[in-house]
Amino acid sequence: MNLLDSFRRQITPVHPDGYLFIAIAAAISLALFFLYAPLGWLGLGLTLWCAYFFRDPPRLTPRDDAIVVAPADGAVAYAGPSVPPPELGLGPDALPRVSIFMSIFDAHVNRAPVSGRISKIIYRPGLFLNADLDKASQDNERNGLVIDALQGRVGVVQIAGLIARRIRCFVAAGEAIEAGERFGLIRFGSRLDVYLPPSARLLVGVGARSVAGETIIADFHAGPPRTFKLS
Repeated sequence: MNLLDSFRRQITPVHPDGYLFIAIAAAISLALFFLYAPLGWLGLGLTLWCAYFFRDPPRLTPRDDAIVVAPADGAVAYAGPSVPPPELGLGPDALPRVSIFMSIFDAHVNRAPVSGRISKIIYRPGLFLNADLDKASQDNERNGLVIDALQGRVGVVQIAGLIARRIRCFVAAGEAIEAGERFGLIRFGSRLDVYLPPSARLLVGVGARSVAGETIIADFHAGPPRTFKLS
């Protein structure tokens, strides 16, 4: 491997959704440099942060239909039983739920937690409370997906936050999706909830850090932990 190839491998790609924001920040920075250089340097810092926020690093997803991978980078804010939002159609009973809070410093590209077919996508307007609060799951603006997986129906909910005002979803109902596949993005600072079938065993707790598409947050194995094949 030559030096150029090595350098390219170290560069984290930027998601196309970030191009406009980076360009705007760069244009503002250039104007500020002409007006007052110290402000220009602040603008440059903002431009670099935009590029960092919209990063879309490649991920190596474990392949096993009996596991659930994290749909987002961030910190686990909740792990336990919870009644899913009614629009998902998952029933009135509490299901295992994992909530992952994404700060403005986390990568915000969302990835499918399981493989299956998307049976429905439901957008619901709402409030913009701090996404770290538990009541944000019920009160905030959100976009929900239901994935018909081998182990049952899995609900994935993109939740807007205090700063996040734009939920992006790249997939459509009826499409097949693979675990670890990109399906959406939220800007800036937000939360992902995953509702799992009753038989799921949660493997993470509050405060744990997750990596989208890689961290195993739950499984359906009754026995001891297994070794999983990576794609």
